[in-house]
Amino acid sequence: MQIKSEIKCVAKPGASVPVYQTAGAAGADVCAFLESPVILRKGGRALISTGLSFEIPPGYEMQVRPRSGLALKNGVTVLNAPGTIDSDYRGELKILLANFGSEDFTVSSGDRIAQLVIAPVVSASFVLSSSVSRTERGSGGFGSTGL
Repeated sequence: MQIKSEIKCVAKPGASVPVYQTAGAAGADVCAFLESPVILRKGGRALISTGLSFEIPPGYEMQVRPRSGLALKNGVTVLNAPGTIDSDYRGELKILLANFGSEDFTVSSGDRIAQLVIAPVVSASFVLSSSVSRTERGSGGFGSTGL
C-alpha cells in the first residue's frame, strides 16, 4: 500500500519539480539546475544545484539517493548516500555527486541526477549506561558475520 503525501516545493524559474517515473517507484527523480554544464572529472566531486527548496513535515526526512543507471553506466553516484534533508531545513537542495568512472562526466541542466525518498523518522533519547546487553554477535564488526 502506497501512502500519498504532499511536500511543499519552491522552484526557481526553469527548475524541474521531482517526478516519480513509475507508479511503484519509491524515489522521485530530481534534476540538475545549472547556468552552464559542470564537468565532473574522473575521481572528482561537485555540488550540483537543483533550484528547489522543500517544506518537509515534522517527523519525516527526505533521503537523497543515487540513480542506479548513472552509477552503472558512468560510475557517478551521490557521495554521502543516502543524504538526509531534515524537516527544518529550508535552503536549496544541492546534490553532492562523485565520479568513480573511468572518464569525465558532464552534468547539464535538466539531467536527472539523484532520487528523493520521503521516510518517517523516529527520535530517541540516548541514555548513558555502564553496559549493554550481550548478543550472539557481540562486538564483531565489519565482516564478522561472513560473506
